[in-house]
Formats: sequence, structure tokens, C-alpha cells
Amino acid sequence: MESALSVLMTPTDSESLLDRAYSDAVERVDAVDETRARILDAAYEQFCRMGIRRSTMEDVARRAGVSRITVYRRFATKDALVEHVVRREFRRYFDQFLVDIEHARTAADRVVLGFVSSLRAIRRNPLIGGLIAAEPDLVVPSMISDGGQTLATVRQFVAGQLRREQRAGHVSADLDAELVAELMVRVSASFLATPSRIVDLDDDDQLAAVARRFLVPMLTPR
Repeated sequence: MESALSVLMTPTDSESLLDRAYSDAVERVDAVDETRARILDAAYEQFCRMGIRRSTMEDVARRAGVSRITVYRRFATKDALVEHVVRREFRRYFDQFLVDIEHARTAADRVVLGFVSSLRAIRRNPLIGGLIAAEPDLVVPSMISDGGQTLATVRQFVAGQLRREQRAGHVSADLDAELVAELMVRVSASFLATPSRIVDLDDDDQLAAVARRFLVPMLTPR
């Protein structure tokens, strides 16, 4: 299980899975191999139903309606298959994040929507949220023991959004986008890693209130 989970967060060839998922979302990269897509769909369903640890490549092949050899031709190992399934889920998260914040009229509203959207998307995702809920002793350490790669990737994404706000004149040019993004991401990550007994993470209104009270003021440099 550790090796399967490690592909979520561990950099490969200097680029993490989240880096590639973010690039896919921004560039709108789509798979054209229908068999590959069917295998990924089957693997996602299999992992959600049975978990990664108890699933085999044979299980995925059977659910996809293809031979085991066909699966191995597309994905040489189970870890490679897990990586691509998880990568696709993070791509969907980034896609939805970008859609969600488009509905907001102000930079403050986009910060609030982004915070709520992020926690909702990850916690309610059957695969990612399920792993965090079922295997926190494995997932949480992997989120914080990769040399900061995971947080750095998400921070890069958030900082990019803040710089867009600066270029549009919606927030001050004096705002330290990297630092503010770092703080925002760490707040979000802490809620994911350690559920709160004070803030109901399933209450979007409460999450929005927290974001508006503590994250939005970060947009105004002192």
C-alpha cells in the first residue's frame, strides 16, 4: 500500500504527479486511446469499491472487459496504473476549481469559493477522500514527507491565480503572492490532514465564513 500511495506525492523525473495533473488541466490534455480510458474508468471503480491494496491488475482487466495483457501494455505496473488514475482525479479537481472560481465576481469571492471548492472536491472524492478517511496513517505522512513537493505544486497553482488578480488590478501589486498562497494552502492542507472539532468540514457555509474571516484579509498587504 505504501508504494501505491507514494505515487500520489513523490516526484518522478523532477516532476510530481500533481505537477502533471495541473499541466493537464491547464492545457486541456485529453486521452485519445479509448481502451486506455476504459481501463482507467474500470480501475477507478475497482479502487473505490475494493481499495487499492485489495485490487489486482486482473480485477481491473475483468471490470474493463479486456485481457490482463492489454492492461499491462498500457500500464507496466500496478503503481503506474494507480498513478494515472489518481492523476486523472487531481486533474478533475483542478478543472472544477477553475470552473468554480469563474462564478465569483470579486477576488475575495474567488478566494472563498476556491477554499470551499478545494476541501469539498478532495474530501468528497470517492478515491482521494476515501484514502484520506480510510488510511490517514499512510496518506497524511506522504503529504508532508515529500520535501514539500506536494504543497509547493498546489502553492504554485494558487500563486498563479493571485498573480492573475494582480495583473487585473483586483488586488494590490504589493501583495506577496507566493507567501499568501503558501499560507492559504497550508491552512487547507491542515484541515484535510487533521479534521477539526470546531469547524464542520461538511458545512460549506461554515467553511466560507472561515475563509472570509481569515483568508480574505490576506489579500490586503499591510
